[in-house]
Amino acid sequence: MRLNLILALSLFACLTFSLAKDQRRLLARGRRRGVGPKRARKQTSIIALQQGRSPESNGQDGSIFIESYKNTKEPKLNYEVTAGKTEHCVFRGITMYDKTVWSPKPCVNCLCSSGEVVCDQILCPALQCQLKFQRIGECCPICIDPVSVVDVPEYSGDSPLPNDLSEHYTKISQSQKDRQKMDEEERIRKKDVERKQRKKQKKDEAKRQRKLKEAKDAREKEDEQRRLREEEEERAAAEERKRRMEEHRKAEEERARRLEMEQKEMMRALEEAAEHAQEGLHEDEATEDEDLVWLRGDVFQMPPVPPTRAAGPPLLALQEPTEPDEEDTEPGEEEPEVIEEESEMVTTLLPPGCSISDVTVTCENAKLMGIPPLSIPELKSLSLQGNEIKTIPAGAFNGIPNLEWIDFGKNKILSSGIDPQAFKGLKFLSRLYMDGNLLEQIPSELPSTLQELKINENNLKEIEENSFEGLSSLVTLEMEGNLLSEGNVHPQAFKPLKGLTYLRLSRNHFRTIPQGLPASLLELYLENNLIEEISETAFNHTTNINVVVLRHNKLDESSIAPLAWINHRNLESIDLSHNNFYLVPSFLPKSLVHLVLAGNQIERIPGYVFAHMEPGLEYLYLSYNKLDGDAVEPESFFGTFNTMTELCLDHNQLTSIPMGINEMTTLHFLRLNNNKIRHVSEDAICDPLNDDDSHLVALRLENNFLDPRKIPPMAFSCVRSYSSVVLKPQRIK
Repeated sequence: MRLNLILALSLFACLTFSLAKDQRRLLARGRRRGVGPKRARKQTSIIALQQGRSPESNGQDGSIFIESYKNTKEPKLNYEVTAGKTEHCVFRGITMYDKTVWSPKPCVNCLCSSGEVVCDQILCPALQCQLKFQRIGECCPICIDPVSVVDVPEYSGDSPLPNDLSEHYTKISQSQKDRQKMDEEERIRKKDVERKQRKKQKKDEAKRQRKLKEAKDAREKEDEQRRLREEEEERAAAEERKRRMEEHRKAEEERARRLEMEQKEMMRALEEAAEHAQEGLHEDEATEDEDLVWLRGDVFQMPPVPPTRAAGPPLLALQEPTEPDEEDTEPGEEEPEVIEEESEMVTTLLPPGCSISDVTVTCENAKLMGIPPLSIPELKSLSLQGNEIKTIPAGAFNGIPNLEWIDFGKNKILSSGIDPQAFKGLKFLSRLYMDGNLLEQIPSELPSTLQELKINENNLKEIEENSFEGLSSLVTLEMEGNLLSEGNVHPQAFKPLKGLTYLRLSRNHFRTIPQGLPASLLELYLENNLIEEISETAFNHTTNINVVVLRHNKLDESSIAPLAWINHRNLESIDLSHNNFYLVPSFLPKSLVHLVLAGNQIERIPGYVFAHMEPGLEYLYLSYNKLDGDAVEPESFFGTFNTMTELCLDHNQLTSIPMGINEMTTLHFLRLNNNKIRHVSEDAICDPLNDDDSHLVALRLENNFLDPRKIPPMAFSCVRSYSSVVLKPQRIK
């Protein structure tokens, strides 16, 4: 009987061990074939669809959770936008186009589908194991038990253990140990692989940073070489101007000396003529006296006839008369009167209130009613600012054909008062200033050599297609403070300006970006307009633009098209201060370095809003907004940790130090003054685990609710000098 019982137990143990082995083999085959959480989720999703489950509206942002979508693997963020689609979703204030997928928080995926936000929360399957492990980046844990526990029959111990059963238990124990050893080796191998991957990633990141640094150094070197070259050119130009001025001065001195000699010769001739005339006059008087006495019978003396002044050579314009030698002038002669009359004739050639210096004539605020007739071929600059000039007739510059710069600022010049041929003879004119006049149109027939044109503070009402015809050399154009808008500026008006790099259209009436901007444009200033929208085609042709200033307009985060400027590779500076933004706008240019958003109504900085920028944002100004304790998310400054240099968050409503500041390793200037901060933790500004040198140069925390005595000693360890930390005054609690 006992033998039969032992045989039955042995048979039962063998069957149990065989079943456990088959089960492990099936599990291993399932793992090799990819049967895991992913396939399980897929099967769960299929079962849910077969059972006809309906979507659940359980999102906090109006989003819909779908059971079949919850078990899909979390996708990567996708910022691709399908052009032309009109359906979009609004999630937490951010506009998402149709078919866009994003992850607002771990283990939750959201999809924009036909204008509706559909969110999916990943569900984890129930695990029947004791040891569980959750990998980094995964949402669900996995089992790490080496093998399931096998049920074996109990042994009472009353009788000795059979050899085959003992051998069976020994094999089971040895198999478990082997599997544990293999699992341990596999785990160590995976750790080695992960460590190698992390090391490779760090190496790649260091290599990328090194390349960025080399590119930056090369760019700085190129800028330095260009600056040195420009300084050398300016120095050479200054030396050339100095040489020309010296030659002109010597020529003037030679001409003055020659004129002085001619005047002396003329004075001697006049004296000799006067002496001869006086002698002849005495003889004639004696004869006439005798005739008069005989005719009239009384003494009648005729008044003496003044001597005739001989005509001398003409004097040059603007030449000061020289005084005659005292020894050559005798008392009683009329020569001083001659000199005085000639002096008056010379000075009237330059109107009162005008002055000449080298090659520049200045007639500012001289109450001139017209352009003075000058004949100075060497003249280069003419300033007529602040007069009463209304017209510019043809031939006004005939005597000064070599002018390079004319300033007509603050006069009363009308468009109808400018003759079409007025500027035609100026072959070297490069700068023309006509600010503060009454012009309604761009003057016609301007010289092709013109490089700078300023028509600010006028009454410009229209810019026609041919207004800038022939001005291919124009570099700077300013038309601020006029009556221009997108309705009276022709789309092809800027086409002839092939070399224009600097355009100012501030203080006008534009509601959109002007069309037809030249491809050569580098800087555009449109502040103080009525701009409400930036379309996708606004900057299509200005691919080289570097600076855009749009402060004091009517823009908000929804009025900028996603493709308006996100792909620009040269746009580094944007000024959007004093508009109507409530969020930091998305889809900013990838190349952006300098962003100004001061004076808006910004309440939140969305996550990853700067993550796509290359190499990264360096200057961010968010002063005078409405940022509070919930304004900054953990991912708000993602992408700026290695580039941010200056960050201004002053004059807001922050109650604590924003997250992410302690990770900014290149931050030099930080402004947090005039907020509601009450506490500064030890690692809020400086990372205690970072052993790098101190990088903060200036830190401002005044006008908060801080108690300096409660600030941890190491809170400012990354500041180069404690004297640059401003803590006083603080507000009364």
